[in-house]
Amino acid sequence: MAISAAMVKELRERTGLGMMECKKALKEAGGDIDKAIEDLRKNSGLKAAKKASRTAAEGKVRVVATEGGVVAVEVNSETDFAAGDANFAAFADTVAAKLAETKETDVAKLTEGELEEAREALVQKIGENVTVRRAFVVEGATVGSYLHSNGKIAAIVELIGGDSELAKDIAMHVTAVNPRVCRPEDMPEEELKKEEEIIKAQPDMAGKPAEIVEKMMGGRIKKFLKENSLLEQPFVKNPEQTIAQLAKEAGAEVVSFVRIEVGEGIEVEEVDFAAEVAAQLNG
Repeated sequence: MAISAAMVKELRERTGLGMMECKKALKEAGGDIDKAIEDLRKNSGLKAAKKASRTAAEGKVRVVATEGGVVAVEVNSETDFAAGDANFAAFADTVAAKLAETKETDVAKLTEGELEEAREALVQKIGENVTVRRAFVVEGATVGSYLHSNGKIAAIVELIGGDSELAKDIAMHVTAVNPRVCRPEDMPEEELKKEEEIIKAQPDMAGKPAEIVEKMMGGRIKKFLKENSLLEQPFVKNPEQTIAQLAKEAGAEVVSFVRIEVGEGIEVEEVDFAAEVAAQLNG
């Protein structure tokens, strides 16, 4: 029986296992997904599948300089303790090395084959879910990066002109200050509308004439854009100059930046372990 991509996708979603392992299991089960799951329960895939549903919001970022740019990857674990494990570190390094070699930012493609087998083996060894969440490739005329000492926050900056040290300085600023956009005009319309709603709801806006509200709104939106746009922000190493001024003095122009922080955007379920244990004892 022909094994379709949809069948493989469904099995991956139900088990959390790799594409190649799921495809192999489906072939051996004659395309029967339920039988494939039963078969997987008889081998080492079971433990990895059980862990796949757990939220992995800790981890590390790996950054590698390449010819013509920089690559970065976020590898997650369930706990910070596991992220400090030597085996986890070795796996993260291997993923980063493959990303540097292939420049493949599709995580499923990046990790298929041997890397997926290594991930599953690591899950077995450390007893936690491990995922490769995101991969970035930045290439350009001048590219620099900065990785925070905790290994959890990194930034990559692309310039026209300047040098890698300038790009690294600006990347360090990005990790510390966390700008939302590069320049004011880059701010998404929905973000501006959300900020306008917040401003309008502030107590000092109540009862004021519409024209006054609009004038105050304009000033506060301008301030919001200045505070959240990289080029408008005071440089952390010298607050007397903005990032735009820093770049201009060096004969450079900031093209773009990427900031990666471990676990950002992941919703972590709060678990009351005492209540969970009590429920098990009473059950």
